[in-house]
Amino acid sequence: MAQRGAKTGTLWALVLAIVLVPLAALAGAGDARAAAGNAPGPGRVVIVGVPGLKWSDVTERGAPTLWRLTGQGAVGGLSVRTPLAYTCPTDGWLTLSAGQRSRLAHGDCALPAAPQVTPDGGAVAPGWETIGRDNADGSYHARIGLLGQSAADARQCAFAVGPGAVFGLADANGRVARYAESPDRVAPADWARCPLTAVDVDDVFRAYVKAGTDAKGRPVPVSDRERAAAVAAADRRVGQVVAALPAGTTLLVAGLSDTTARSHLRVALATGPGFPSGFLTSTATRQPGLVTLTDLTVTAMRVTGLARPDGAVGSPWTPEPTRGSASYKREALVDEDVAAQVIRRAQGSYFWVLGAAQIAVYLVAALLLRRRPEPGTRRRVLGVARVVALLAGATPVASFLAGLVPWWQAPRPTPVLVVSVLAFGALVAGIALAGPWRRSVLGPGLVVAGVTAVVLAADVMLGSTLQLNSLMGYTGVVAGRFYGFGNQAFSLFATASVLTAAWLAARPLRAGRTMAAAGVVAAVGVVAVAVDGLPMWGSDFGGVLAMVPVFALVGLMVAGRRVSWWKLGLFCLAGAVVVLFISFLNARSAHPTHLGRFWQQLESGDAWGVVVRKFHAMVGALGLLPVAAVLALVVVAVYLVLADPARRRAGWLARLYAAAPTTRPALLGALTIGVIGTLVNDSGLVILSVAFCLAAPLTLAALLRTLEERPGDVPPDTSAPGTPAPRSAARER
Repeated sequence: MAQRGAKTGTLWALVLAIVLVPLAALAGAGDARAAAGNAPGPGRVVIVGVPGLKWSDVTERGAPTLWRLTGQGAVGGLSVRTPLAYTCPTDGWLTLSAGQRSRLAHGDCALPAAPQVTPDGGAVAPGWETIGRDNADGSYHARIGLLGQSAADARQCAFAVGPGAVFGLADANGRVARYAESPDRVAPADWARCPLTAVDVDDVFRAYVKAGTDAKGRPVPVSDRERAAAVAAADRRVGQVVAALPAGTTLLVAGLSDTTARSHLRVALATGPGFPSGFLTSTATRQPGLVTLTDLTVTAMRVTGLARPDGAVGSPWTPEPTRGSASYKREALVDEDVAAQVIRRAQGSYFWVLGAAQIAVYLVAALLLRRRPEPGTRRRVLGVARVVALLAGATPVASFLAGLVPWWQAPRPTPVLVVSVLAFGALVAGIALAGPWRRSVLGPGLVVAGVTAVVLAADVMLGSTLQLNSLMGYTGVVAGRFYGFGNQAFSLFATASVLTAAWLAARPLRAGRTMAAAGVVAAVGVVAVAVDGLPMWGSDFGGVLAMVPVFALVGLMVAGRRVSWWKLGLFCLAGAVVVLFISFLNARSAHPTHLGRFWQQLESGDAWGVVVRKFHAMVGALGLLPVAAVLALVVVAVYLVLADPARRRAGWLARLYAAAPTTRPALLGALTIGVIGTLVNDSGLVILSVAFCLAAPLTLAALLRTLEERPGDVPPDTSAPGTPAPRSAARER
């Protein structure tokens, strides 16, 4: 009894390591919270908004002023995503005003409405109260007028030039102190009167307004000649502003909105003190050459010395110096937008093709086997199907590795992207079938799962460059994420980590070393949770909630311990403790991520609204209630089959369990990752689908390997710890 108690204590210590070690890694991570984004000041900033301007518009002959500024200053692609997928000019100006994604309530996608000019030389934005109420009640709880009110509270005047600028600089009451209708109406001395100035240069978008709208009220495309003429007109206005600016003024140029229903990355450009030639970045994106519209608000506050309020979620633009010419910088940013467009178009078909190709090959193999071919033919059919299964399992990680090839620079980038994914998939599958592990049941699948986990972990630790503009990652246009693990990448990483941990534990378990097997699961789990959850790496809130209980349960199952509902609840609670502690420490940093902001929302009492919004988004993403109910029944049925295949007449799966005992906890863990991940995130069935996308083909590859053996070679059930392995299983693992 004492020995059994000691083993149980050791097992629980290993399980608790999954919870405690990530906390220890964070012990010194929280630095004293600083006034984020403040710089010595005050300085003077002029924000020039050119709605619809993108980098392909900026040419040496067509836009000489912008071309010169591109060579002198720091530049980047600007993500202009607001609450709607398509951003209109007023939406962009309101987002600048709030420092948070905002929109014009029930408005047409047109030029900003003309303001009401006041006798004292100021102006009032029309419909301000309604706009403010709509955004405050929206999903982002944006506070319209935050930038202008911050300036007013600091006794700094704000100068708006053009209607859109009024929406960008108005205070909480919708008023701006000084107003001019256009740059032509501004006296030279007026440019130096206020520390904060915004200029609306609407020539590009105005060309689309003249062209008319479609049935949904969205601007229709214009000809290349018309667009070039509009860009030239906008460039002349920008040149007029630049020529009048006093020395020492910081100039920020932003393409604040889209022009058609197809979103693009827009122009972000900064010149003046603190902005040498280079690429712009921010802690909001952590990507060189990529910034967000909400960053523009905080950048203006930083230049003028304003304190950053809690409602402003962006981070200041910062330059990464480079000696590149204007042409070099412009081409790099055009390539970035091209990559985003290709990925957006290809993502949907990627999953359909991947699933359909697998199903077609497996059906052909099944039909051939039903004809009872000769043993040699049978083995060849099974072998080909196994190779295809491994290739299918390797394709997800290959979609990230394709980012190592500059496919976006090709004349036809989409075919080059497809070829790159297939080539990397074949490379990973080839490695899985090339080493001494190729003849074992789990070896090839373990290699694919291990490579997947290592590649994704290395990517987030090195800056998430492979996830940006990848088929299973994210883009700056969609702007759901810019760094760390997105929902699809999390699901792939977590599933690969669970499979890797369980299958690595097979060797010590086969030797009867139960605690060592559980220790392998705990070690992989600690590393995986740290990579997924720490703000400087994966920065994934929901991922920690899912991974902590799943790794704990897999560790128990590998050790042969009974899994109960109270243990599951305890481990889920442990996951919540881990992620809240990470949030607490991150909230104390100078630039908290969404993890830290959640703790701040807990302190302010706003967290419940965030939880409710996420819950509604999750329910909405699942679709209709009947569909969700059917899905729930399917998941329960899969659980029952995986838990006891013999009773469910799944002899093929029981055969695999007999040959590879740790496959049972591996598959149950992978399914649980998908289920919990779906419930705690807002992307619907994507997380569960991606988990199947990896676990199903790798499991099938292992199953096909068992079918290649003669019936007499199938090992008995060795799921009980310490059971000696038969001769045919000795090659496994």
